[in-house]
Amino acid sequence: QISWTPLLLLGYLFYLLLGAMVFQLLEKQAETHFRDQFQLEKLKFLQNYTCLDRQALEQFVQVLMEAWEKGVNPEGNSTNPSNWDFSNSFFFAGTVVTTIGYGNLSPSTLAGQIFCVFYALFGVPLNLAFLNQLGKALNTHLLTLERWVQKPGRAQVQCQFTILAIFLTTGTLLFLVFPPLVFSYVEGWSYGEGFYFTFITLSTIGFGDYVVGTNPNKHYIPVYRSLAAIWIVLGLAWLALVFNVGADLMERYLQLKWHKSDLSLAEADTTKLEDEPEQPRIHIPS
Repeated sequence: QISWTPLLLLGYLFYLLLGAMVFQLLEKQAETHFRDQFQLEKLKFLQNYTCLDRQALEQFVQVLMEAWEKGVNPEGNSTNPSNWDFSNSFFFAGTVVTTIGYGNLSPSTLAGQIFCVFYALFGVPLNLAFLNQLGKALNTHLLTLERWVQKPGRAQVQCQFTILAIFLTTGTLLFLVFPPLVFSYVEGWSYGEGFYFTFITLSTIGFGDYVVGTNPNKHYIPVYRSLAAIWIVLGLAWLALVFNVGADLMERYLQLKWHKSDLSLAEADTTKLEDEPEQPRIHIPS
């Protein structure tokens, strides 16, 4: 039986190529538009303030970029809340061990960077072990629910499908549907932006274009980001189980299709050999 790994590799590469083409088609034109608009705004700024030259403006833009890279929001004034109070630091520690890494905030001191390396070195395996244990607990509750739902005479496949549907529906509501409503209300995002942030966060992609609790013009309760960190951990466990189920189903489907293909080829060869008349064997003397 031929391994189906090359088929999976080709499918994986095709999926990456497809994503690259679609993203390029959707985003490249918008990027060009924003770039041209930004250059136009700089020209207007120089025309309105003739005491400045282009070099001074570029230096100021560089200062703004460096401030943003250090986690300082250029908007507002010096009264903006600190990025490193306990609530924000707790949220940052959660993004480190969960490998989300939004990128909007990072340690700027050498001591902080070194500590972050060792903290992640031990924290990431600890987080994986915790999520694994949490996943086992969820599986245990699912088995308990299955035994409670299953009744005499009811098909086992139907019962398992019902449990899976309950698990997916409940988790989707708790971790993907309701949280965007909260983020839309607190952050002022649209529901689509909140849903985008929710999935990008729980899948540990973490682009950093949307992060909760970073708007300097809004007043957040002190435990807001800490509660968000707890939601992230629980949502990670649920979505990891969903991804594992999806990967397992996809792997079984590919193996089944490949196995059926091998069996069809083998049956075709067998039928062909049976249909062909036996050819006389000619002995050629040496």
